[in-house]
Amino acid sequence: MQKFQCQIHIEQTISITAAIQSHCQLSVSDIKKAIDKGALWLSRGKSTQRCRRLKKALKVGDVLHFYYDEAVLAQVPTPATLIADLVDYSVWYKPYGMLCQGSKWSDHCTITRWAQKHLTPERAVFPVHRLDRAATGLIIVAHSKSAARALSAMFAQHQLEKIYQIICHGDHRQRPQPETVTLAIDGKAACSHFSLLAYDAERHLSQLQVKIESGRKHQIRIHAASIGLPVVGDRLHGIALQATAQVNTEADLQLCAVTLRFTCPMSHVERVFTLPEPLRPQLANLR
Repeated sequence: MQKFQCQIHIEQTISITAAIQSHCQLSVSDIKKAIDKGALWLSRGKSTQRCRRLKKALKVGDVLHFYYDEAVLAQVPTPATLIADLVDYSVWYKPYGMLCQGSKWSDHCTITRWAQKHLTPERAVFPVHRLDRAATGLIIVAHSKSAARALSAMFAQHQLEKIYQIICHGDHRQRPQPETVTLAIDGKAACSHFSLLAYDAERHLSQLQVKIESGRKHQIRIHAASIGLPVVGDRLHGIALQATAQVNTEADLQLCAVTLRFTCPMSHVERVFTLPEPLRPQLANLR
């Protein structure tokens, strides 16, 4: 599969597709598909931005950056599910494998691009917070710069309640209910509260509710592993403890954001978004 990148300095009046074709052997159709998926960037002056407008007029001095990776562009995003559309922002169920942030090669498998292409009417999209690629659950996408600033500040200042559900290896019945873990992560304070929802004795699995007071990278996964109950499907933490697992060790990560509760910084109305039960981790579905 082809993979290359090229930098094209615009020295005369020329179309975007013609400029790119002068540096590669791709068809116009393949170029258009790659641009739609986020493979093209335009530098003008001090600004460099992703460019999707094929008819955008180029100026002498512009620089096009074309990043073509056939394998990346062939990836197909798993459909996200719209939970609520509040116009200024929307709330989605992000499935396993969908990204929160694109790369220079593409952004077609991100939740923001999915939202942009599937909302009616179509509108601008801005990321507000993140979920790991392997995690699932509720995520907010802003549709204006002002909404993005207000919602991002709300997350940064921890002015909301976030509740997750996980399925982990081990028996949490033997531990305090709820159990608070305060292990620092990368030298920064972190706090998670674990409560048992169900236990599967046959497969030695616990389903837990988790509330977090901070948002460190991989916090829930690290805290769960630290108490000897690694999350099913987590191949970064607690590997040794999963050696005798009673479920498929290739299972997807069983970590899902199921509830977001906050006072909307624009309308000042309390909002509660809860993920439908079928979209949550299910003990019965693990094999």
